[in-house]
Amino acid sequence: MILMVGLVGSAFALTACGSAGSSGTQAPPTQGASAGPGCAPAASDTLVLLADDKHLQNSDNVVAVANKAAGTPALLAAVDKVGAALDQPKLLALNKAVDIDRKTPQQAAQDFATANGLTTGLSGGSGKVVVGAANFAESETLAELYRIALTAAGFQASVLKSTNREVYEPAIEKGDISVFPEYAATLTEFLNQKKNGKSAAAIASGDINTTISKLTPLATEYGLVVGKPSTASDQNAFAVTKPVADQYQLKTLSDFAAKCSGPASVLAGPAECPQRPFCQVGLNSTYKITFGSFFQADAGGPLSKTALKTGKATLGLVFSSDSSLTAA
Repeated sequence: MILMVGLVGSAFALTACGSAGSSGTQAPPTQGASAGPGCAPAASDTLVLLADDKHLQNSDNVVAVANKAAGTPALLAAVDKVGAALDQPKLLALNKAVDIDRKTPQQAAQDFATANGLTTGLSGGSGKVVVGAANFAESETLAELYRIALTAAGFQASVLKSTNREVYEPAIEKGDISVFPEYAATLTEFLNQKKNGKSAAAIASGDINTTISKLTPLATEYGLVVGKPSTASDQNAFAVTKPVADQYQLKTLSDFAAKCSGPASVLAGPAECPQRPFCQVGLNSTYKITFGSFFQADAGGPLSKTALKTGKATLGLVFSSDSSLTAA
């Protein structure tokens, strides 16, 4: 997943949102022409994720990447079945099961597999396969889902926990890891920079089909194959509190633009948000959203969520698979 600044929770994301398109642009106006007076903050412990319906953020959908030799039709069918069973609410629920309900990734994955029929209709597998997992709970849970599906297909599947992408991506190329649950845009930019240098122009986009069209040939160059992307993602996102969502019937950022753009609305995010194309600049240019003020917090972490919960902000930067969120 591509993050705004630094790294929160996952030690493998390498491409920061600010650097992947930041051009030093000035912040959009916080006041001025708007669709209305805006929406004042309303305190609540329940946060609601708004859908990025115009694809402001890069498409970091969950997608399987496999070693070319290991990536047989039977293997890809199994891991793609996992991807097809996931959507954003289900990914949030999986993460909640581990982060809040304190289930192990193995328990959460098994419960999900049973509820969603992941072990039915799969066949054709044989031999040993190694599923890789990065060192954070969501990746471990996704890897366990892959293991369950691959076992049902006839493989002898095991999970190997790794560290960051610089370590595990070469291991996939070598075949030490057979398949890995990845994030489309971040993997695209990792391979793009691996091929073209750290200063390479970004090629991932907010459209998942476009991102996959860029990722697939890059993966092929490094002896990798890519599965079908899930609709579930782990990327920068924006949330409001439940009272705000309910009062203004908000489900998407377009809804927010139509009903909450204006001087009463307050945006919370990291210090660089007013200059970043995936934060306030993008909200203004893509959705035409203006705000009356900006509350300095962090990139999807406790400060932004606290600003929302305590009524200091109307809209806050979060991560789309944060277990504390509810899908609109």
